[in-house]
Amino acid sequence: MTKRGNDSMLSAAIGKLVAVFLLSTYVMLTAGHAFAADPDKVIHSVFEAADDGFDMVRTQNYYSGWVADAIFETLLTYDYLARPAKLVPNTAETMPEISPDGKTYVFRLKKHIYFAPDPVFGGRQRELTANDYIYAIKRLADPANRSPSAGFIRGKIAGLDALTEKAVRMGRFDYDEPASGLQAPDRYTLRIRLNAPDANFLYVLAYGALAAVSREVVEAYGERVAFHPVGTGPYMLKEYVPRSKIVLEANPYYRGFVWDFQPGDDAWDERLVREMKGKQMPQIGRVEIAIIEEEQSRWLSFMEGRIDFDKLPQLAAPVALENGRLKQEFVDQGIRQYAMVEPEITYTLFNMEDPVTGGYSKEKIALRRAIAMSYNTQAEIELLRNGMAKKAEMIVPPGVAGHDPSYKSSIAHEPELASRLLDYFGYRRQADGYRTMPDGSPLVLKIRTEASASSRVVSEIWKRGLDEIGIRAEFEVGNFADNLKDAAGCRLMMWGGAWHADYPEGENFLQLLYGPNAGRGNYGCYRSKAFDNLYRQAVRLPPGEKRNALYVMMNRQMEADTAWVVHVSRTRNWLVRPRVLGFKKHPIMQSDWQYLDVVR
Repeated sequence: MTKRGNDSMLSAAIGKLVAVFLLSTYVMLTAGHAFAADPDKVIHSVFEAADDGFDMVRTQNYYSGWVADAIFETLLTYDYLARPAKLVPNTAETMPEISPDGKTYVFRLKKHIYFAPDPVFGGRQRELTANDYIYAIKRLADPANRSPSAGFIRGKIAGLDALTEKAVRMGRFDYDEPASGLQAPDRYTLRIRLNAPDANFLYVLAYGALAAVSREVVEAYGERVAFHPVGTGPYMLKEYVPRSKIVLEANPYYRGFVWDFQPGDDAWDERLVREMKGKQMPQIGRVEIAIIEEEQSRWLSFMEGRIDFDKLPQLAAPVALENGRLKQEFVDQGIRQYAMVEPEITYTLFNMEDPVTGGYSKEKIALRRAIAMSYNTQAEIELLRNGMAKKAEMIVPPGVAGHDPSYKSSIAHEPELASRLLDYFGYRRQADGYRTMPDGSPLVLKIRTEASASSRVVSEIWKRGLDEIGIRAEFEVGNFADNLKDAAGCRLMMWGGAWHADYPEGENFLQLLYGPNAGRGNYGCYRSKAFDNLYRQAVRLPPGEKRNALYVMMNRQMEADTAWVVHVSRTRNWLVRPRVLGFKKHPIMQSDWQYLDVVR
């Protein structure tokens, strides 16, 4: 009897302790946060290629960035509706104070921003501080990370390059050693001092690779940190099956925001405001992302209702569109079409270090030029893009500052002229119709590609053009993420890619050909003193005609060396199912789930 009574008292005491613990945990989770996200509201998204993890310091994978931008937060972001793209504060309270000389930026961080829960934090809330941004920027500068985005900050922040140079000498980067240009006078103040004024630096700070990360998380997970992303953003990684499935869930520590964006002058914006204004965000509690590389499979998934919104696959354009507009049978289903010309270019790069395609001698430049002249871009627009693209004349695309609409490329589809060029420089045809190198050795191009229907069409266009000028080509099929890794090591002879604007200024595209970025964004390892000198001159100038004139000269220099074959800028037709509210694709910002709602 006594023993039973003691057990009852103990059980009651334990029950009280559990209740207190649960209540305190709930208070801790909800303090300062509005639980708007509904776990029963699910968005079904799709990617057309695989990510390669979510550590944006170590990758520039488009799909990795799409997810990472929902997990991590930058100081600044973009207004969801404003066009042209407009920067606004994100974790910063306001836009920064900028010194009269344009070199010093002071940010005041919002208080009570917390990283998503993770075992690394031992059950405690971990608040965002200014030092988290300093650490993130230093990770870009750490040579051990071989960051493809290191060029975004290289040479810009006072004292940071010295830490990088010391790390090269010592074999490790000292994250505890201060850089004069990165200071945190208190927990919520970040002061950045530049070596020289930089008109694009605020855009850089809105780029995902400069989002805040926790040093504890990076050091705890080490090389696996790309698969254990922990940020302060609206979502956190719940499930990850590489190259198959990604599941995000709403971050319970996220502070939330009220949907209150101002519409532009179009009916689409007005509808969004009617649907969304005043809602506490995010509304979506779960994001399920399928990786479906084949266009036909993606289209079928969309038509079966298993995808909520997607870019219209190019092969489905004749089925879904008439004169560029969505056919009535789809409109009758409540499906909406949002069309936009992407601020992007597609291109094929040459490895300038490859023994076949590389080098800067006249005969190597002639070979690359002839290869470029064999490619029929108009065939790509008609056969692959179904008219949903425009020929790209220059590296900087429409919609990005520095684009010159009057610019015409000096490289055209001229296979006959390409053949004469090869004849002149000693690339001789043999009895089988294919050419050799000038020294008589075999001339064989190895073009890396992916296992998708669109990649097969591009390969066929290449083969047709190359056969016409007598050059044999072999097409090596790989996974996009693996191809990107090989490109980063300058191991691909030729590879086709696309670059979507990280920020709306031409520097973002031209840095892909800047010599010091070779192997880290500059995947063709192009090194031209003339190009690099023009680049350095351009970035020292404010935006405007003089800077844009240098961009034109850089385009001409690239064409003279034929480091790239520039192809098209694509028109994207986003199809949105009627259950999705608030959708408008942003030209720069990829992650948009936090701005959406669904009708259940």
